[in-house]
Amino acid sequence: MPYYEYEHEGEGCEVGKTFTIEQRMVDDPIEVCPACNQPVFRLMKPFNMSTPDSNTELRDKGFVKLERRDKGVYENVTALDGESRIFDASKPHTAPNLLKRGLD
Repeated sequence: MPYYEYEHEGEGCEVGKTFTIEQRMVDDPIEVCPACNQPVFRLMKPFNMSTPDSNTELRDKGFVKLERRDKGVYENVTALDGESRIFDASKPHTAPNLLKRGLD
């Protein structure tokens, strides 16, 4: 279940000015603090999804990025040491080693 952050409308209580509570997504927001019954409102937090900026960052996070060079031929721009930089679909031994990246 997700966690939601709430803030007291006035002064906080023993749980503080803000607090976090676990709720189902379908539950309505709570309107009063469960500790002191003061009015509260749910804070809206932006979702942070960072996108890697470079091929190096992709590689370091365990991703494989292939760029097409010809029909069935790709360049592995995130190749690790010992991996083939060129992946030829007709030659399976040139495929990136996903197990080496710690993926299951």
